[in-house]
Amino acid sequence: MAALEAEVKADADAQRARKEVAMQKLRAQQAEQVELRRRQQEVVATKKPAKQVIRHDDDDELDDRTEGLGQALELAGRANRVKQELQKTPAKGEKSWIKSGVASMLLGPLGWLYAGSWREAVPASALWILLGTLASKILPTFLLMPVLMVVLPLSGIAGVVYALQYNRKGGRQRLFDKEKPKQLKSGREA
Repeated sequence: MAALEAEVKADADAQRARKEVAMQKLRAQQAEQVELRRRQQEVVATKKPAKQVIRHDDDDELDDRTEGLGQALELAGRANRVKQELQKTPAKGEKSWIKSGVASMLLGPLGWLYAGSWREAVPASALWILLGTLASKILPTFLLMPVLMVVLPLSGIAGVVYALQYNRKGGRQRLFDKEKPKQLKSGREA
């Protein structure tokens, strides 16, 4: 029995010694981490912040980095306005951009008649019907499919833009071949 007690006591002492060694290692690691943090804070504190370079041109603009940030903010603002415009439901007298896009994607330029400028939609629709009739008589359908896979989505995008411009301006607007501003006699644009 005394031998068993001595063995248990020796085992407990060995465990206590291992525990003490582990605690010393842990304390040493924590001290190293504290020292590392202190040195990192010193390095950060001694670094000087980068100065903004200001141009001394006529308009005193900030450097290109600041201009890029301004352009990014402007683009984000535009994207937000477009998102809000697309999320709102059309009021009375406005055109649905969803209907216009789907109609234009399924029917080609015929869908432009929903919200597009008559001056562009009518000739494009007539040409679309004429080309479709001729192509269906001459070419097999499998040769037309790659062309339609490109043309119809583009037509759908044009239909969406037509509807958005219709709602923004309150009437049908042209997308293509817009008139350039007329020149006044003094040479300034009107």
